[in-house]
Amino acid sequence: MSSGDLLQIEPLELQFPFELKKQISCSMQLTNKSDNYVAFKVKTTNPKKYCVRPNTGVVVPHSACDVTVTMQAQKEAPPDMQCRDKFLLQSVVVKPGSTAKDITAEMFNKESGNHVEECKLKVSYVPPPQPPSPVREGSEEGSSPRASVSDNGTVNQTSEFNVMSKGFERQESTSEVKALISRLTEEKHSAIQQNNKLQQELELLKRQCNRSRGGIPFMYVIIVGFIGILLGYLLKRT
Repeated sequence: MSSGDLLQIEPLELQFPFELKKQISCSMQLTNKSDNYVAFKVKTTNPKKYCVRPNTGVVVPHSACDVTVTMQAQKEAPPDMQCRDKFLLQSVVVKPGSTAKDITAEMFNKESGNHVEECKLKVSYVPPPQPPSPVREGSEEGSSPRASVSDNGTVNQTSEFNVMSKGFERQESTSEVKALISRLTEEKHSAIQQNNKLQQELELLKRQCNRSRGGIPFMYVIIVGFIGILLGYLLKRT
């Protein structure tokens, strides 16, 4: 913290959690512990890279003002993550009741005989904050799961119960898969047997049809013989 006569500045080093292609902001607080109205102005060595809001203003007595500095999205990381940019904060006493609209560049001109305080601020890059690691429900981070005791004095082995439940579920799933495979295998064998039986019956029908076509049926021979005997009997009578 800078303990000047006019404004106290916190912090004196602007730290940006550097990330590529992302706007990054940090803030500083200006505190006026005096009885005077103090005007301030913020300058930087790289105005195209940073946006300061507000870059000018008036801090009334015994109050504070927050200033936000936003770094534009960067396409490349600097060598060794070092930043040579700097900021300059100028402060000067102004008339009571002054506002930001009353601030002029001439107020911060030392050659005009104004008492201007200046404070240089450094810029540094820091690693971005890491997201919090997920913590499993029912156990503390860095400690092994422990049993909990209920109001009636019984011990609830929650973790062991969960492990056993998962084991039973896996066994049930394995049994169901085995039963399904066995049932499908039996259905396959049954289908093969039925197919073989149908093929045998088809062959038998083909053979019977061939016999009927290739020779004279036995019943036809009997009928012809009977007709011949009947004609012979009639011829003898005549």
